Amino acid sequence: MRYPKYLTENGTIGFVAPSFGCSIEPYRTAFKHAQEKFRELGHKLDLGPNCYADCGIGISNTPQACGKELTDYYCSKDNDVLISCGGGELMCQTLDYTDFERIKASEPKWYMGYSDNTNMTFLLATLCDTASIYGPCAAAFGMEPWHKSLFDAYGLLRGTVRRINGYEYWEKEPKKDAGHPLEPYNLTEPRVLKVLAGKDGVVNADDSTDISMQGRLLGGCLDCLVNLLGTRYDKAGEFNQRYQEDGIIWFLESCDLNVMSIRRAVWQMKNAGWFSHVKGFLIGRPLVFGQEMMGLDTYNAFCGLLAEYEVPVVLDVDLGHLSPMMPVICGGYANVRVRANDITIDFTDKP
Repeated sequence: MRYPKYLTENGTIGFVAPSFGCSIEPYRTAFKHAQEKFRELGHKLDLGPNCYADCGIGISNTPQACGKELTDYYCSKDNDVLISCGGGELMCQTLDYTDFERIKASEPKWYMGYSDNTNMTFLLATLCDTASIYGPCAAAFGMEPWHKSLFDAYGLLRGTVRRINGYEYWEKEPKKDAGHPLEPYNLTEPRVLKVLAGKDGVVNADDSTDISMQGRLLGGCLDCLVNLLGTRYDKAGEFNQRYQEDGIIWFLESCDLNVMSIRRAVWQMKNAGWFSHVKGFLIGRPLVFGQEMMGLDTYNAFCGLLAEYEVPVVLDVDLGHLSPMMPVICGGYANVRVRANDITIDFTDKP
Protein backbone atom coordinates (compact mmCIF):
# COMPACT_ATOMS: atom_id res chain seq x y z
CA MET A 1 0.00 0.00 0.00
CA ARG A 2 1.37 3.38 -1.01
CA TYR A 3 0.87 6.16 1.56
CA PRO A 4 1.17 9.68 0.12
CA LYS A 5 3.35 12.37 1.65
CA TYR A 6 1.54 14.59 4.10
CA LEU A 7 0.61 18.17 3.37
CA THR A 8 3.40 20.43 4.60
CA GLU A 9 2.89 23.68 6.50
CA ASN A 10 3.13 25.76 3.32
CA GLY A 11 2.02 23.06 0.91
CA THR A 12 -0.39 23.53 -1.97
CA ILE A 13 -3.94 22.20 -1.88
CA GLY A 14 -5.47 21.31 -5.23
CA PHE A 15 -9.20 21.25 -5.90
CA VAL A 16 -11.00 19.25 -8.59
CA ALA A 17 -14.63 18.60 -9.49
CA PRO A 18 -14.97 15.10 -10.95
CA SER A 19 -18.50 15.10 -9.54
CA PHE A 20 -20.52 18.31 -8.93
CA GLY A 21 -18.66 21.61 -8.82
CA CYS A 22 -19.35 24.56 -6.52
CA SER A 23 -21.48 26.45 -9.03
CA ILE A 24 -24.58 27.18 -6.94
CA GLU A 25 -25.35 28.32 -3.41
CA PRO A 26 -24.63 27.48 -0.69
CA TYR A 27 -21.63 25.65 -2.13
CA ARG A 28 -20.14 28.52 -4.11
CA THR A 29 -19.86 30.91 -1.17
CA ALA A 30 -18.83 28.11 1.20
CA PHE A 31 -16.07 26.99 -1.19
CA LYS A 32 -14.75 30.54 -1.55
CA HIS A 33 -14.67 30.92 2.22
CA ALA A 34 -12.93 27.54 2.54
CA GLN A 35 -10.23 28.88 0.27
CA GLU A 36 -9.81 31.87 2.59
CA LYS A 37 -9.52 29.54 5.57
CA PHE A 38 -6.84 27.44 3.88
CA ARG A 39 -4.90 30.55 2.85
CA GLU A 40 -5.01 31.75 6.46
CA LEU A 41 -3.44 28.42 7.41
CA GLY A 42 -0.55 29.23 5.07
CA HIS A 43 -1.46 27.11 2.05
CA LYS A 44 -1.31 27.94 -1.62
CA LEU A 45 -4.21 26.80 -3.77
CA ASP A 46 -4.48 25.19 -7.20
CA LEU A 47 -8.01 25.20 -8.63
CA GLY A 48 -8.96 22.87 -11.45
CA PRO A 49 -10.92 24.19 -14.45
CA ASN A 50 -14.15 22.47 -13.38
CA CYS A 51 -14.41 23.76 -9.81
CA TYR A 52 -17.17 26.22 -10.71
CA ALA A 53 -18.43 24.43 -13.84
CA ASP A 54 -22.10 23.47 -14.19
CA CYS A 55 -22.44 22.27 -17.77
CA GLY A 56 -22.39 18.53 -17.08
CA ILE A 57 -25.14 16.02 -16.32
CA GLY A 58 -24.84 14.77 -12.75
CA ILE A 59 -21.25 16.11 -12.67
CA SER A 60 -19.55 19.45 -13.25
CA ASN A 61 -18.62 19.03 -16.91
CA THR A 62 -18.49 16.32 -19.57
CA PRO A 63 -17.10 12.94 -18.46
CA GLN A 64 -14.13 13.54 -20.76
CA ALA A 65 -13.34 16.93 -19.19
CA CYS A 66 -13.79 15.61 -15.65
CA GLY A 67 -11.62 12.56 -16.24
CA LYS A 68 -8.89 14.71 -17.78
CA GLU A 69 -8.95 17.19 -14.89
CA LEU A 70 -8.79 14.40 -12.32
CA THR A 71 -5.86 12.68 -14.05
CA ASP A 72 -3.91 15.85 -14.78
CA TYR A 73 -4.30 17.33 -11.31
CA TYR A 74 -3.51 14.07 -9.55
CA CYS A 75 -0.31 13.71 -11.56
CA SER A 76 0.60 17.42 -11.41
CA LYS A 77 3.61 18.71 -9.49
CA ASP A 78 1.78 22.00 -8.85
CA ASN A 79 -0.25 20.69 -5.91
CA ASP A 80 0.48 18.37 -3.00
CA VAL A 81 -2.97 17.01 -2.09
CA LEU A 82 -6.39 17.04 -3.75
CA ILE A 83 -9.79 17.79 -2.25
CA SER A 84 -12.92 17.20 -4.30
CA CYS A 85 -15.34 20.10 -4.62
CA GLY A 86 -18.39 17.94 -3.93
CA GLY A 87 -20.41 14.81 -4.46
CA GLY A 88 -22.90 14.24 -7.23
CA GLU A 89 -24.54 11.54 -9.27
CA LEU A 90 -22.58 10.31 -12.28
CA MET A 91 -18.90 10.39 -11.46
CA CYS A 92 -18.82 6.77 -12.60
CA GLN A 93 -18.92 8.02 -16.21
CA THR A 94 -15.63 9.86 -15.73
CA LEU A 95 -13.79 6.59 -15.06
CA ASP A 96 -13.58 5.75 -18.75
CA TYR A 97 -11.59 8.98 -19.21
CA THR A 98 -9.46 8.74 -16.06
CA ASP A 99 -5.99 7.32 -16.70
CA PHE A 100 -5.48 5.03 -13.72
CA GLU A 101 -2.26 3.61 -15.18
CA ARG A 102 -0.79 7.11 -15.28
CA ILE A 103 -2.08 7.78 -11.76
CA LYS A 104 -0.59 4.52 -10.48
CA ALA A 105 2.77 5.40 -12.04
CA SER A 106 2.82 8.89 -10.52
CA GLU A 107 3.91 9.83 -7.03
CA PRO A 108 1.06 9.01 -4.62
CA LYS A 109 -1.02 11.96 -3.45
CA TRP A 110 -3.77 12.28 -0.85
CA TYR A 111 -7.20 12.56 -2.41
CA MET A 112 -10.14 13.43 -0.17
CA GLY A 113 -13.88 13.35 -0.81
CA TYR A 114 -16.92 11.21 -0.12
CA SER A 115 -20.23 10.05 -1.57
CA ASP A 116 -19.84 10.03 -5.38
CA ASN A 117 -16.08 10.36 -4.80
CA THR A 118 -16.12 6.70 -3.79
CA ASN A 119 -15.41 6.25 -7.49
CA MET A 120 -11.94 7.64 -6.78
CA THR A 121 -11.21 6.85 -3.13
CA PHE A 122 -12.14 3.18 -3.50
CA LEU A 123 -10.40 2.72 -6.84
CA LEU A 124 -7.21 4.42 -5.69
CA ALA A 125 -6.96 1.66 -3.08
CA THR A 126 -8.08 -1.31 -5.18
CA LEU A 127 -6.60 -0.35 -8.58
CA CYS A 128 -3.54 1.67 -7.57
CA ASP A 129 -2.62 0.36 -4.10
CA THR A 130 -2.74 3.96 -2.92
CA ALA A 131 -4.35 5.13 0.31
CA SER A 132 -7.00 7.85 0.11
CA ILE A 133 -9.23 9.70 2.57
CA TYR A 134 -12.97 9.18 2.65
CA GLY A 135 -13.83 12.53 4.17
CA PRO A 136 -15.49 15.92 3.70
CA CYS A 137 -15.52 17.76 0.40
CA ALA A 138 -14.15 21.26 -0.10
CA ALA A 139 -17.24 23.37 0.63
CA ALA A 140 -17.59 21.88 4.13
CA PHE A 141 -14.40 23.68 5.13
CA GLY A 142 -16.18 26.99 4.61
CA MET A 143 -18.32 26.64 7.73
CA GLU A 144 -17.80 28.94 10.70
CA PRO A 145 -16.55 27.71 13.01
CA TRP A 146 -15.00 24.41 11.92
CA HIS A 147 -16.42 21.33 13.60
CA LYS A 148 -13.90 18.92 15.13
CA SER A 149 -14.46 16.53 12.22
CA LEU A 150 -12.97 19.13 9.86
CA PHE A 151 -9.93 19.58 12.08
CA ASP A 152 -9.60 15.79 12.06
CA ALA A 153 -9.78 15.65 8.26
CA TYR A 154 -7.26 18.46 7.88
CA GLY A 155 -5.06 16.73 10.46
CA LEU A 156 -5.08 13.50 8.43
CA LEU A 157 -3.89 15.46 5.39
CA ARG A 158 -1.14 17.04 7.49
CA GLY A 159 -0.17 13.82 9.26
CA THR A 160 -0.76 15.44 12.66
CA VAL A 161 -3.84 13.34 13.47
CA ARG A 162 -3.58 9.56 13.72
CA ARG A 163 -6.54 8.86 16.00
CA ILE A 164 -10.18 9.69 15.24
CA ASN A 165 -12.91 9.50 17.88
CA GLY A 166 -16.64 9.48 17.29
CA TYR A 167 -18.60 12.69 17.80
CA GLU A 168 -21.22 13.14 20.51
CA TYR A 169 -24.02 14.59 18.38
CA TRP A 170 -25.12 14.49 14.76
CA GLU A 171 -27.18 16.60 12.40
CA LYS A 172 -30.62 15.44 11.31
CA GLU A 173 -31.91 18.76 9.92
CA PRO A 174 -29.18 21.06 8.54
CA LYS A 175 -29.60 24.83 8.70
CA LYS A 176 -27.09 25.46 5.95
CA ASP A 177 -28.85 26.73 2.83
CA ALA A 178 -28.46 29.30 0.06
CA GLY A 179 -29.11 32.12 2.52
CA HIS A 180 -26.79 30.72 5.20
CA PRO A 181 -23.85 29.17 3.32
CA LEU A 182 -21.40 29.23 6.26
CA GLU A 183 -23.76 27.74 8.84
CA PRO A 184 -22.15 25.10 11.10
CA TYR A 185 -23.68 21.69 11.71
CA ASN A 186 -27.01 21.71 13.53
CA LEU A 187 -26.09 19.07 16.11
CA THR A 188 -29.28 17.93 17.81
CA GLU A 189 -29.19 14.11 17.84
CA PRO A 190 -27.06 12.16 20.34
CA ARG A 191 -24.91 9.42 18.85
CA VAL A 192 -26.20 5.96 19.75
CA LEU A 193 -23.96 3.20 18.44
CA LYS A 194 -25.54 -0.16 17.77
CA VAL A 195 -23.82 -3.53 17.62
CA LEU A 196 -24.70 -6.98 16.38
CA ALA A 197 -24.79 -9.15 19.47
CA GLY A 198 -25.24 -12.74 18.33
CA LYS A 199 -28.65 -14.25 19.05
CA ASP A 200 -29.77 -10.99 20.66
CA GLY A 201 -29.59 -9.27 17.28
CA VAL A 202 -28.87 -5.55 17.03
CA VAL A 203 -28.66 -3.80 20.39
CA ASN A 204 -27.51 -0.41 21.65
CA ALA A 205 -23.86 -0.26 22.70
CA ASP A 206 -23.69 0.01 26.49
CA ASP A 207 -21.15 0.02 29.29
CA SER A 208 -20.45 -3.68 28.71
CA THR A 209 -19.57 -3.16 25.04
CA ASP A 210 -15.87 -3.65 24.30
CA ILE A 211 -15.05 -4.56 20.69
CA SER A 212 -11.67 -4.50 18.95
CA MET A 213 -10.74 -5.22 15.35
CA GLN A 214 -7.70 -4.67 13.18
CA GLY A 215 -7.37 -4.66 9.41
CA ARG A 216 -7.41 -2.61 6.24
CA LEU A 217 -10.26 -0.17 5.91
CA LEU A 218 -12.09 -0.47 2.60
CA GLY A 219 -15.44 0.88 1.48
CA GLY A 220 -17.40 4.05 0.87
CA CYS A 221 -20.87 4.90 -0.38
CA LEU A 222 -22.86 1.74 -0.99
CA ASP A 223 -24.73 3.35 -3.90
CA CYS A 224 -21.45 3.75 -5.80
CA LEU A 225 -19.78 0.52 -4.69
CA VAL A 226 -22.53 -1.75 -5.96
CA ASN A 227 -22.49 0.17 -9.23
CA LEU A 228 -18.79 -0.68 -9.69
CA LEU A 229 -19.30 -4.35 -8.86
CA GLY A 230 -18.81 -6.60 -11.85
CA THR A 231 -17.36 -3.89 -14.09
CA ARG A 232 -13.81 -3.81 -15.39
CA TYR A 233 -13.04 -1.50 -12.46
CA ASP A 234 -13.96 -4.18 -9.94
CA LYS A 235 -10.69 -5.41 -8.45
CA ALA A 236 -12.01 -5.88 -4.91
CA GLY A 237 -11.33 -9.62 -5.08
CA GLU A 238 -7.68 -9.06 -5.98
CA PHE A 239 -7.36 -6.50 -3.17
CA ASN A 240 -8.77 -9.03 -0.71
CA GLN A 241 -6.24 -11.61 -1.82
CA ARG A 242 -3.29 -9.22 -1.59
CA TYR A 243 -4.17 -8.19 1.94
CA GLN A 244 -5.69 -11.39 3.27
CA GLU A 245 -3.15 -11.57 6.09
CA ASP A 246 -4.22 -8.12 7.29
CA GLY A 247 -7.92 -8.75 6.79
CA ILE A 248 -10.50 -6.16 5.72
CA ILE A 249 -12.69 -3.88 7.81
CA TRP A 250 -15.49 -2.73 5.54
CA PHE A 251 -16.93 0.75 6.12
CA LEU A 252 -20.24 1.31 4.36
CA GLU A 253 -22.84 4.09 4.24
CA SER A 254 -25.63 4.95 1.85
CA CYS A 255 -27.25 7.96 0.23
CA ASP A 256 -30.30 7.29 -1.93
CA LEU A 257 -30.84 3.60 -1.22
CA ASN A 258 -33.94 2.50 0.64
CA VAL A 259 -33.74 -0.47 2.99
CA MET A 260 -34.66 -2.97 0.26
CA SER A 261 -31.97 -1.56 -2.02
CA ILE A 262 -29.46 -1.81 0.82
CA ARG A 263 -30.36 -5.46 1.35
CA ARG A 264 -29.97 -6.19 -2.37
CA ALA A 265 -26.63 -4.37 -2.52
CA VAL A 266 -25.25 -6.27 0.47
CA TRP A 267 -26.44 -9.55 -1.04
CA GLN A 268 -24.71 -8.73 -4.32
CA MET A 269 -21.42 -7.80 -2.63
CA LYS A 270 -21.58 -10.92 -0.49
CA ASN A 271 -22.13 -13.22 -3.47
CA ALA A 272 -19.40 -11.50 -5.46
CA GLY A 273 -16.93 -12.51 -2.76
CA TRP A 274 -16.18 -8.97 -1.63
CA PHE A 275 -16.41 -9.94 2.04
CA SER A 276 -13.78 -12.67 1.98
CA HIS A 277 -11.14 -12.15 4.70
CA VAL A 278 -13.43 -9.71 6.50
CA LYS A 279 -12.52 -8.68 10.05
CA GLY A 280 -15.51 -6.44 10.75
CA PHE A 281 -18.03 -3.95 9.46
CA LEU A 282 -18.55 -0.26 10.26
CA ILE A 283 -21.94 0.92 9.03
CA GLY A 284 -22.71 4.63 8.84
CA ARG A 285 -26.10 6.21 9.37
CA PRO A 286 -27.99 6.18 6.04
CA LEU A 287 -29.25 9.46 4.62
CA VAL A 288 -32.68 7.82 4.53
CA PHE A 289 -32.55 7.41 8.31
CA GLY A 290 -35.06 5.38 10.30
CA GLN A 291 -36.86 3.88 7.31
CA GLU A 292 -38.79 0.63 7.58
CA MET A 293 -40.41 -1.28 4.72
CA MET A 294 -42.37 -4.53 5.05
CA GLY A 295 -40.76 -5.27 8.40
CA LEU A 296 -37.22 -4.52 7.19
CA ASP A 297 -35.24 -1.67 8.78
CA THR A 298 -31.68 -0.51 8.11
CA TYR A 299 -30.19 -2.70 10.83
CA ASN A 300 -31.75 -5.90 9.52
CA ALA A 301 -31.01 -4.87 5.95
CA PHE A 302 -27.31 -5.17 6.80
CA CYS A 303 -27.16 -7.65 9.64
CA GLY A 304 -29.56 -10.18 8.20
CA LEU A 305 -26.82 -11.03 5.69
CA LEU A 306 -23.66 -10.11 7.62
CA ALA A 307 -24.33 -12.16 10.76
CA GLU A 308 -22.98 -15.34 9.17
CA TYR A 309 -19.43 -13.90 9.07
CA GLU A 310 -19.33 -13.89 12.88
CA VAL A 311 -17.26 -10.69 13.01
CA PRO A 312 -18.04 -7.39 14.76
CA VAL A 313 -20.72 -5.25 13.12
CA VAL A 314 -21.08 -1.69 14.43
CA LEU A 315 -23.92 0.49 13.12
CA ASP A 316 -24.88 4.16 13.18
CA VAL A 317 -21.21 5.09 13.10
CA ASP A 318 -20.30 8.71 12.24
CA LEU A 319 -19.69 7.99 8.55
CA GLY A 320 -21.15 9.57 5.47
CA HIS A 321 -24.11 11.75 4.63
CA LEU A 322 -25.50 12.60 8.07
CA SER A 323 -22.85 14.92 9.46
CA PRO A 324 -20.42 14.99 11.10
CA MET A 325 -18.36 12.25 9.54
CA MET A 326 -15.24 10.56 10.82
CA PRO A 327 -12.62 10.84 8.04
CA VAL A 328 -11.11 7.42 7.36
CA ILE A 329 -8.13 6.24 5.34
CA CYS A 330 -9.41 3.93 2.63
CA GLY A 331 -6.84 1.21 2.07
CA GLY A 332 -5.05 2.07 5.30
CA TYR A 333 -4.42 -0.25 8.23
CA ALA A 334 -6.31 0.62 11.38
CA ASN A 335 -7.07 -0.50 14.90
CA VAL A 336 -10.73 0.05 15.73
CA ARG A 337 -12.15 -0.08 19.22
CA VAL A 338 -15.72 0.38 20.39
CA ARG A 339 -16.09 0.88 24.13
CA ALA A 340 -19.52 1.68 25.54
CA ASN A 341 -21.01 4.29 23.19
CA ASP A 342 -17.77 5.54 21.66
CA ILE A 343 -15.61 4.47 18.75
CA THR A 344 -11.90 5.11 18.18
CA ILE A 345 -9.94 4.51 14.99
CA ASP A 346 -6.14 4.48 15.19
CA PHE A 347 -4.33 4.60 11.85
CA THR A 348 -0.91 3.11 11.16
CA ASP A 349 1.25 3.25 8.04
CA LYS A 350 1.59 -0.49 7.70
CA PRO A 351 2.83 -1.25 4.13
